[in-house]
Amino acid sequence: MEAGVKSLNRSPVRIAAIQTVSGPDVGDNLRIAGELVAEAAAAGAKLVALPEYFPLITADETVKVAIREADGRGPIQNFMRETAARHGVWLVGGTIPLVAESDARVRNSTLVFDDRGERVARYDKIHLFGFQKGAERYDEAATIEAGREVVAFDAPCGRVGLSVCYDLRFPELFRAMGAVDLIVLPAAFTYTTGRDHWEVLLRARAIENQCYVMAPAQGGRHPSGRVTWGHTLIADPWGEVLACRDEGPGVVWADVDPARIAAVRESLPALRHRCLGIAEA
Repeated sequence: MEAGVKSLNRSPVRIAAIQTVSGPDVGDNLRIAGELVAEAAAAGAKLVALPEYFPLITADETVKVAIREADGRGPIQNFMRETAARHGVWLVGGTIPLVAESDARVRNSTLVFDDRGERVARYDKIHLFGFQKGAERYDEAATIEAGREVVAFDAPCGRVGLSVCYDLRFPELFRAMGAVDLIVLPAAFTYTTGRDHWEVLLRARAIENQCYVMAPAQGGRHPSGRVTWGHTLIADPWGEVLACRDEGPGVVWADVDPARIAAVRESLPALRHRCLGIAEA
């Protein structure tokens, strides 16, 4: 519970989640993302998060392999570094395709840059989405190499845990983060699964971990024909939805309030009540 104790002396910090409807042109996608980061910064956000696949969504899943970047260099990483520094925000970069061990795959990676443009964290998506219902089919393992490490970092809003999209369905990942003040989950949820599962799972992760959850999402009909659910949202430690955008490009924001986290954990000390013997059995 150390992160929760540390948060008692901090003031509320504004966070913002960006929603996009990315297409096949990386330059256009970065331009739109940059404009939305500027909007979030103007609203007072200190930490801003982009959605999964913000630089590129195409019908051909192998295209992301062609544009993958080496860790630490490349135009997408330069964009993130420069954008964070320009606006003085901590920027959580949705996901970008980075070099993998396999030449035919990428790591679907979330990168975090601080307000000076220095990289402070990297998380590679662990759980790879597979789904088939009628003609709708997804198999991320065909082009993505799974990550292995749980990642959390310290930011102005407290301890932040990183996750991506399909990770949402695996609560053990979030428990492995330890006590965090905020979970960030960039996503590109399908319309089919998002309609029934998105909000209820996000609110569950907030409730059971007694922390804020911010989920920037892809939301709308993409040039490829794919339709994503959107509903970018921020939930508080009680599971209350503080902000939500149904579809289309835009920004939502809310304040991470350490007093709210402390109050929820004090009134319902579920994290202290966990039976670790059962959890480890």
